[in-house]
Amino acid sequence: MGRVRMTDDEVEAAEEYAGRPGTRRRRRGPILIAGGFVLVAAVSVVGALGLGGSGGVGDGDGAARSRSGQVVKVGKGTLTRQTEIDGRLGHGPEVPFPVKAEGTVTWLPQTGRTVRRGETVLRVDDRSVVLLYGSLPMYRDLDVRRSEATGPATGGSKGAGADSTAGSGAGTGETRERGARVTTTPLRGMDVKQFEANLSALGYTGFTVDELYTRLTADAVKRWQGDLGLPRTGRVDAGDIVYAPGAVRVAGTSVRVGAAASGNPLSYTSTARMVTVNAPATDMSWATTGSVVTVGLPDGRSVKGEVASVGKDAFAGGAPGDGADAGAGGDGGGDGGEGRAATVAVVITFDDQGALGRLQSGPVTVRYVEKQRKDVLNVTVAALVALAEGGYGLEVPGSDDSGSGSGRFIPVRTGLFAGGQVEVSGPGVHEGMKVRIPK
Repeated sequence: MGRVRMTDDEVEAAEEYAGRPGTRRRRRGPILIAGGFVLVAAVSVVGALGLGGSGGVGDGDGAARSRSGQVVKVGKGTLTRQTEIDGRLGHGPEVPFPVKAEGTVTWLPQTGRTVRRGETVLRVDDRSVVLLYGSLPMYRDLDVRRSEATGPATGGSKGAGADSTAGSGAGTGETRERGARVTTTPLRGMDVKQFEANLSALGYTGFTVDELYTRLTADAVKRWQGDLGLPRTGRVDAGDIVYAPGAVRVAGTSVRVGAAASGNPLSYTSTARMVTVNAPATDMSWATTGSVVTVGLPDGRSVKGEVASVGKDAFAGGAPGDGADAGAGGDGGGDGGEGRAATVAVVITFDDQGALGRLQSGPVTVRYVEKQRKDVLNVTVAALVALAEGGYGLEVPGSDDSGSGSGRFIPVRTGLFAGGQVEVSGPGVHEGMKVRIPK
């Protein structure tokens, strides 16, 4: 029998059995899901096909040597080739808190603590820096604008001391303070509306949530400041607040108590657990937003996840910050990432955080479907025989199913190889037929 040319799939199946995973992809070997159960052991296609020896049609001695006592049935079901790739469970990337407070750090939270709206992120000069929710940064002080002028007041009460505004407090008003006429003008902006929405969510009322910071807003702020143990000024300094999209988990601190509150003293992550994968840039067909994957946890359980985001940049050896591409782009030493496969960061999230158990971080295995064939005839790869005239076949045993009787060979067409099974088709193949595994 002449040499048989093997397809890429067959070569990969043979390499799996020999303990050498396929080198076409930077990932692990395939897994089979067939007929509702999982098969994980691949069988040698090299030995099973009879390569390098006899066993084809027309070679009686070879056929006799190929017979064994093991007989299997052709099944029908779904073949699924899954690919595995390593990932890491965690809380996503760390983000620095944009702290603008100046002074000495007098209190820091513990790493891993969850901070929610209205709670203290840190204390500077023994003054709370509070977390609120929003996308706009705290870039200016919030207060009612005031200006003084001489001459008689045009409205409001007269007399010594501070009098109430003329009007509702929602617009420009006048007061007399120590004999001077004071004009107040509301501060306007989307940052005001964001702050007022948070103040309202914390239960403070008496003002309208809009883009105007009025005296009514200032009155509510005074009540809020009193509850925090702060001076009741009605003014919110830029350093009093930090914004984040929602509740956060303290990831780490870069300063100690007693140090100056400069730079980025704190960083945070999401409170939700997620998986980050550095996927080979050459194999990204599976990584689309919304794709469902299976994540194998360190305790042996598997949970369903969904691709939430896919990076737009590729990095040599890994995503930034994992140390894989250290030195890349430098002028001096290092190989600048040469020779390392480029990867793209993929983030996988979970609808059911409870399914992850108590585990907060650790290595995981992400499995995704590469190919799938439904409702197909399939048989163990070990049953394939290389035919002398070319192609492959199956040996159908004779009347003696013990394997001692003579059999016949029928040609088959092969399809998907997955986890030790192979899709087969042909005029003589049907579900439930018995075939012999050659030695």
